Amino acid sequence: MDFLAGLGGGVWTLVAFIIALSVIVTVHEYGHYIVGRWSGIRAEVFSLGFGPKLFGRRDRRGTYWQVAAVPLGGYVLFHGDANAASAGPGREVDPASRRQTLEGAPLWARVATVAAGPLFNFVLSTLIFAGFLLLRGVPVETPTVGELASVPPGVEMAIQPGDEILAIGDHAVSSWPDLFTASETVPAAPGHDWTVRRDGVETVVRGPDPMPARIGGVAPGGAAAAAGLQPGDVVLRVNDQPIARFDELRTHVEAAAGKPLTLQIWRDGATQDITLSPKEQDLPRPEGGFEKRWLIGITADNYFDPATQAVGPISALWQGLVQVWTIIVSSLTGLWAMITGQIGACNLGGAISIAESTGQAANAGAGNFIWWIAILSVAIGFLNLLPIPVLDGGHLAFYAWEAVTGRPPSARARELLSGIGLALVVGLMIFGLSNDLRC
Repeated sequence: MDFLAGLGGGVWTLVAFIIALSVIVTVHEYGHYIVGRWSGIRAEVFSLGFGPKLFGRRDRRGTYWQVAAVPLGGYVLFHGDANAASAGPGREVDPASRRQTLEGAPLWARVATVAAGPLFNFVLSTLIFAGFLLLRGVPVETPTVGELASVPPGVEMAIQPGDEILAIGDHAVSSWPDLFTASETVPAAPGHDWTVRRDGVETVVRGPDPMPARIGGVAPGGAAAAAGLQPGDVVLRVNDQPIARFDELRTHVEAAAGKPLTLQIWRDGATQDITLSPKEQDLPRPEGGFEKRWLIGITADNYFDPATQAVGPISALWQGLVQVWTIIVSSLTGLWAMITGQIGACNLGGAISIAESTGQAANAGAGNFIWWIAILSVAIGFLNLLPIPVLDGGHLAFYAWEAVTGRPPSARARELLSGIGLALVVGLMIFGLSNDLRC
């Protein structure tokens, strides 16, 4: 995304948000379109964006493909639809072509066409997650050193790529979790004795702390991303107090309780100071429920990457599906927790916070931006499946009623419920925007 790096922050954020949204919406609406076409339902318009048409063309099947002036969504207008949301009674059509309308198609065709939008969002995310696994591989089971990172002055680094880690100090290491739990038993220091197997021979070399204050990931929307922290940054001091371990940074963040912290970081051979304020967030507990914690939105990393091995396409796709399911379950849990009052309403962000997070993800590099698109695609697919009229889930709820009773809801009922659903969606959007401004 370097081609946009010269733009101002607000423009950068807007452009990144439009790009991400356009990709997600195009995939979503194409799912409706292509499954509808396969099911015998004719699309009259495929629009990326709303409002006045900017340009477009008509294909040989009679569908008009267009780009509209307001790039904040899109729609497919099927033959006979009254509006872009396919809500309410349809337009009058020639009886001979009624089978080509969404309203006149068999129930199975309508269900498949409507469900295809969210499903295609999930497919997009699965493919992105799987693609990252195929490109990067997965860590080998035995803790083994991969590519080394640069280290700040004073950090001891005699380990080499290919070293199999056996122990740190007196702490035996036989798995990757062992490497990180070593920080609970060995003292914080710039260097330790690492026992490694190198070229088949056990040897002891000097290596860094097992849990240094090095940033591995920066979460979009967090305080760290807003302040400009980057993966690979090493935190040397917090409020002028030296630290050597990630847990020490976590302690400072918790103790600050939202007050500003000044971090001295080491990046690319130079130091700089960055000031930020932790944000209070509701996090799920492993045993259930939620707890409030002060966070800046970073994860820990070591001074080397794990050695990796290739993963097959089937395994990558499966793990991609698991990632999508994990996000869906997390979204359901969070939504229910907000409804029941277990967590605060400020956890529901609006368009402003989503746009800011998208800009931050793009600023962190193309890989982070693509990964963020995958996360957003799952979220949009999930939201569209909520049983709210005017959303895909609302249409599917009407179809479920029809499947059970043998007849669709009356036109009056659909029109009334669609109006309520629209008001609810607009209200949620306004509430999210208000949270962006006040939380």
